[in-house]
Amino acid sequence: MDPKKSPERNREKLRQEELKRNPAGNINDSFNRANNGGLVDLVGSLGWKGTLFLIVAIIIGFIIASLLF
Repeated sequence: MDPKKSPERNREKLRQEELKRNPAGNINDSFNRANNGGLVDLVGSLGWKGTLFLIVAIIIGFIIASLLF
């Protein structure tokens, strides 16, 4: 079996093409995937901009929580 033609590679290639066509529409899919996958799947599907947004949101949330409590 040729490793370049494996079903895993085909799925990953299709997923990457979808991310390139519609990067903002995949945020919901990323959060849903986080329920079934790991952090690597979440970060990989968000891309660097989505990951940066997620980190900033967590930091802002932590700051607000520490000010309130």
